[in-house]
Amino acid sequence: MTTQKAIPLSGLARRLVRDDIINDDVAHSAFQDASKEKTPFVSFLVRNQLADGRRIAEAASDEFGTPLLDLSTFNMEVVPADLVDSTLISKHHTLPLYKRGNRLFIAVSDPTNLRALDEIKFNTGVNTDAILVEEGPLADAIKVYLDNAEGVGGGLDDLDDAGLDDLDIEAVTDDDKSNDDDSEADETPIVRFVNKVLLDAIKGGSSDIHFEPYEKSYRVRFRTDGILHEVAKPPNNLSGRLAARIKVMSQMDISERRIPQDGRIKMKLSKKRSIDFRVNTLPTLWGEKIVLRILDPSSAQMGIDALGYEPEQKQLYMDALSYPQGMILVTGPTGSGKTVSLYTGLNILNTPETNISTAEDPVEINLEGINQVHVKPKVGLGFPEALRAFLRQDPDIIMVGEIRDLETAEISIKAAQTGHMVMSTLHTNSAAETITRLLNMGVPPFNLATSLNLIIAQRLARRLCSHCAEPADIPKETLLQEGFLEEDFEGMSIKKAVGCSKCANGYKGRVGIYEVVKITQAISRIIMEEGNSIQIDDKAREEGFNGLRRSALIKAKNGLTSLEEVNRVTKD
Repeated sequence: MTTQKAIPLSGLARRLVRDDIINDDVAHSAFQDASKEKTPFVSFLVRNQLADGRRIAEAASDEFGTPLLDLSTFNMEVVPADLVDSTLISKHHTLPLYKRGNRLFIAVSDPTNLRALDEIKFNTGVNTDAILVEEGPLADAIKVYLDNAEGVGGGLDDLDDAGLDDLDIEAVTDDDKSNDDDSEADETPIVRFVNKVLLDAIKGGSSDIHFEPYEKSYRVRFRTDGILHEVAKPPNNLSGRLAARIKVMSQMDISERRIPQDGRIKMKLSKKRSIDFRVNTLPTLWGEKIVLRILDPSSAQMGIDALGYEPEQKQLYMDALSYPQGMILVTGPTGSGKTVSLYTGLNILNTPETNISTAEDPVEINLEGINQVHVKPKVGLGFPEALRAFLRQDPDIIMVGEIRDLETAEISIKAAQTGHMVMSTLHTNSAAETITRLLNMGVPPFNLATSLNLIIAQRLARRLCSHCAEPADIPKETLLQEGFLEEDFEGMSIKKAVGCSKCANGYKGRVGIYEVVKITQAISRIIMEEGNSIQIDDKAREEGFNGLRRSALIKAKNGLTSLEEVNRVTKD
C-alpha cells in the first residue's frame, strides 16, 4: 500500500487513529486502497488484518452513537428474504436483519456508509436504520445469506433426500458424441452415491476427488487444503458400475477401458451457481482410477486480497498488470494455485475496453468477457497456432495456459515485445529457475530480458483454524535456525494447530506463499550475461524481493499458518 496524506482523515478513520487502533500511515493508505478497489474501509482493514474488528466496532459505536449488536445472539431465521436484492447486499456489504412496520433495520460494520442505506431505501421503498455489528461475523452472515438466496445452502445440507436423484448434471463436451449404452450405469443407488460424493466434496471445499480400485478394496478420497483423506469405502464389486456412471456423466466411451479418457461435468447448484468437474480416467491393474478436479468459477472472483500477497507483493503484481505490454509469469508445481492467480489478474483487467484471449489445455474456469480457446494439438490447434491466431485479432492481453516448448515461448515473447500484455505459467520451483528454464529452452537472453516484467513463484499452505489455534512455545534458538531474523521477534505470533469441530486437524482453508520478483535492470543484466539461477536468486534477494521461504516465515510469524506447515511447503 502507498501512503497518501493529501486527503485529511475524517469520520471513523480519524477516530481509529485517535484511539491507536491503527496509525496515521495505515489509515491513509488503507483508505486510498479501499477506494481504488471499491471495498468498504472497515472490510478492507479487517480482511487485511490491519486492525481488530471488535475494537473497530466498539470505537464506531462510541463515535456515532449507533447501537452495537452481537450477531451471534441474533436469530438469523427472522432475516427477511427477497426484500433486498442480493446485488445490493454484495455491493454495500450490508445485511437486512428485521422489518418493523415501515422501517428496515440494516446490519453494517461502518455506520458512515450512508449511501448503502439510501440505495436500499430507494429500491425497497422502506425507511432504513443502521445497526452496527462486527465486520467478521457480518461477512460470514452475508455469505450464508447469499448462498441460501441462491439455493446453494439447502442443496448441500440436505444430502440424503430424494433431490440427489434429480440434480441438474450435464456433460461438457467439444464434440456431438453421445453414449447409447447407459443401462450399465443407470442405477439409482449408484446415481445417488456419486451425486452425494460430488456434493460432499463441494461442501467440504475439496479440490479433487479420487475413485480408486484395488484388488480387494475400493476407496474414495478427497483432496482438501492440499491433503488427501479417505471419505468412503464402497464395496469392491461396484468398481465397474461407479466408473461407468462417472463416464456416462462426462460423456466418455464406457466401453473403452484400455486407454485414458478426458471429460467434463457441469453440476448446476442453482440458477446463478454451477460447478465444473474436469474428469480423467486411468486404466490400472484392478480397474479404472478416476480423478475429478473441481473447478469453481467463483474462485476467480475472490479478489487479490484473498490470495495472501504481502502488501508490497500485491503492489508489484498490480503495477505489472497496469503495464501496456510485457510478460508476467506465474510458476510453481501442480496444485499451487497458479490458475487462480492468473485468473484473478485477468478478472482485474477484464473491462469492456479490453480484448482478452486465452489459450488453455484445458480451459479450467469460464469467465464472461474473455475469449477462451481450448487447444487441441491432435487436430492442429496447439498453443503456437492459437497464439498466431490471437495476434491477428487485435488483442490487448493474451494468456497462455503453459509455456511448454521453444516455439510457444518465442511467440509469447514476440507478442510481449510488440505491444501486448502476455500472462502464462511454467512448472518451475522459483523465479530464478524460471529464467534459466527459458534460457535452456533456447530463448535468446536479450529477448527474455527485454520482455519479462514480473515472475511470481507460489505455493499453497494450510491456514490455521481461527477458532482453535494456540500460541506455540518454540525456543528462540530454534526459530533463528529455521530462518527467522532478530527483527521478526517483535510482534511475533507463532501458533500451532490443535483441531476442533470447525476444522480439519487444526487447519481450515489455505493461504498463498509467494515470491514476487520484478525484473530490474540489475537482474536483466544477469539474464543477458546468461547468469545461472544462483546468481539471479542472490540478486533478487539483494534487490529486496523475498524468497518463498522468507514469505512463508512471515505468514507463520503473523499466525496465519504453523511452522510445521512452512516446513512442509518450503525448504531453505
